[in-house]
Amino acid sequence: MKGFIVTALFSLALHLAGANPGWADTPDSGALQLATSFREDIAIEQYLVSEKLDGVRGRWTGTEMLTRSGRTVPLPKWFTQGWPDIRLDGEIWLGRNRFDEVSALVRSDAADDILWQQVRFMVFDMPDPQLPFSQRYDLLLKLLEGQTHIRPVAQFRLGSLEELNALLDERVKAGAEGLMLHHQNAEYRDGRQKQLLKLKPLYDAEARVLAHLPGKGKYQGMMGALLVQMADGREFRLGTGFSDADRANPPPIGSLVTFQYRGLTSNGLPRFAGFYRVRSPD
Repeated sequence: MKGFIVTALFSLALHLAGANPGWADTPDSGALQLATSFREDIAIEQYLVSEKLDGVRGRWTGTEMLTRSGRTVPLPKWFTQGWPDIRLDGEIWLGRNRFDEVSALVRSDAADDILWQQVRFMVFDMPDPQLPFSQRYDLLLKLLEGQTHIRPVAQFRLGSLEELNALLDERVKAGAEGLMLHHQNAEYRDGRQKQLLKLKPLYDAEARVLAHLPGKGKYQGMMGALLVQMADGREFRLGTGFSDADRANPPPIGSLVTFQYRGLTSNGLPRFAGFYRVRSPD
């Protein structure tokens, strides 16, 4: 009864606000809100931070579950008992480091009741373009209170980049994939959103310096970037992470430098690569 009342009040609030919760009119349109990569020039305190779950993206339409591509997921009837009849965006999740299992389960034509007992639909948003994210999250907490198989993703507020990195280290060591940052005032919009960020751990790698590329603007007369080559032969420009002293006296051509990056681009090159240090001679 409590869940019915909360759902009714929520639906009424959306109606009065003129909201249209949902994706495009066709349920299999595949239109979803997507994250962009983390950048350090943001005000951390304005974001709600959650763990990035390594599950299967799911869209609850109010009556059925769809994958990102629009395929219907065969859920057991008991699994969705008491769920709200509004559209929700989340992750079909079995736990950390269990992506292969949940992926196979979702692709199966028959519902495996035993394995579905362990599954949770972790809701991180609702497609309502009228409300800012912080209000959408507060509504989710009320709407999903007391539920077993559908739960809101826990969100945290942090005060600094140091706190963010500490949380990232803690979660990654425990097996998490990374973190998500959602601006408190962000609207729900289909496609890549600059106010929805994904943060994955930093990786280290080495490359050999091929050339010093001249700087421009305030770096006129100094090194602007290094042209470097990785062990597999691919080349790219390394242009961030340098101090003014590094730019005035750059690593020698032929030397090895260590850089840090956050994953790879679609072309296999380091994403957001930044200079870390010159590798000490062996």
